[in-house]
Amino acid sequence: MTPSGDLRDVVEPVKADDEAPSRDAVRLPGIPVTDVRCRVFRVRPTEPIAMSFAPLTHRVMVLVEVELADGSTGVGESWANYPAWAWRERIATINEGIAPLLLGTAPTDPASAQRALMAKLAPLGRQWGAPGPIHQAVSAVDIALWDLAARHAGRNLAALLTDQPRTELPVYGSSLGPTGVAETAAQCAALGLTAVKVKVGFGRERDLDNVRTAQAVLGDRVQIFADANQAWSLPEALAIVPALADLGVAWLEEPLAGDRPDELDELAARTGMPLATGENLYGAAAFAPYLAADGVAILQPDLTKVGGISEYLTVLRAAEAAGKTVNPHLYNGAIATAVTVQVAASSPATALVEWDVRSNPLRRTADALLTDHGTVTVPTRPGLGIELDPDQLDPYEEQLS
Repeated sequence: MTPSGDLRDVVEPVKADDEAPSRDAVRLPGIPVTDVRCRVFRVRPTEPIAMSFAPLTHRVMVLVEVELADGSTGVGESWANYPAWAWRERIATINEGIAPLLLGTAPTDPASAQRALMAKLAPLGRQWGAPGPIHQAVSAVDIALWDLAARHAGRNLAALLTDQPRTELPVYGSSLGPTGVAETAAQCAALGLTAVKVKVGFGRERDLDNVRTAQAVLGDRVQIFADANQAWSLPEALAIVPALADLGVAWLEEPLAGDRPDELDELAARTGMPLATGENLYGAAAFAPYLAADGVAILQPDLTKVGGISEYLTVLRAAEAAGKTVNPHLYNGAIATAVTVQVAASSPATALVEWDVRSNPLRRTADALLTDHGTVTVPTRPGLGIELDPDQLDPYEEQLS
């Protein structure tokens, strides 16, 4: 492909006074980008996966590979779980929107390239009414560029981000319910997990019964969280949250439709329940009111949605300064899992990594990171730390024209 309206007029090096100083030393080798390509993998779940707003019909992994003129390649992943056709849109945005901007340029560092892409594409996203898809597409490219930077530095990403990365991280089991809670909780117990998250938003009695079931299987040693996926109005949440608190739910994720900071503050103040949110926020600036909100204790940016590592790091540094916990949202394939683990290992602000305990063939390469005592190990190979197995993934690849 021939560059058209590329980034050379807007790419600039990261300056020493940038908002995230730890990125200053992160450099790309200044080699031109020769290819930007998409690969899509899809598979139907082996068990029903329901959210309060819609079922998940397919596991999806949208990969973006960025290749430089020296043959080196970085890989990133874009979130595309919903709607079911999101992967088709993502391909078009990457192939027709991002690739022509990036091809032929030689970015000096990932953060500058990410900012340049957003400067070009965010106005289109506003006119389109689709800032989310733009951020999701750019996220994948940004992750691929950080992967390249770490590979060229000969270090894993965590070591590129900090001099003292953690080598192991605690996880919590995600996606218990609304059906099969006892079986999934038993699976969590077998994995040695010390915290789990129950899906709620399916009706008061069902929600409370599912929390009780998880408690009965797991016992007092395991913390229980709950995730409503923005199922409730403020009055509805005020009616059920005290009952969840009485059952020992430690924190509640996305309780309110609209996710308004003032309503979250009111809910937290009136119930005493710590709240978590952030997976559906796009760009670091969107997190500002949640950083200021007293009721939001835990921020949950998703690396494949928020704008990639570059945007995530800005949120992370602001959260560290504000004394907030950052537990990243994670419900994707192997590359998203690897990059989330790497970035989480770079900051003490992250207490837990989310781990979807349901079967996911598209995450299998990263499943080896999970230990038998409720943690994940941080892979130390250069880049994101893992290499995808073509033989394992080939059966699930969509043939793109």
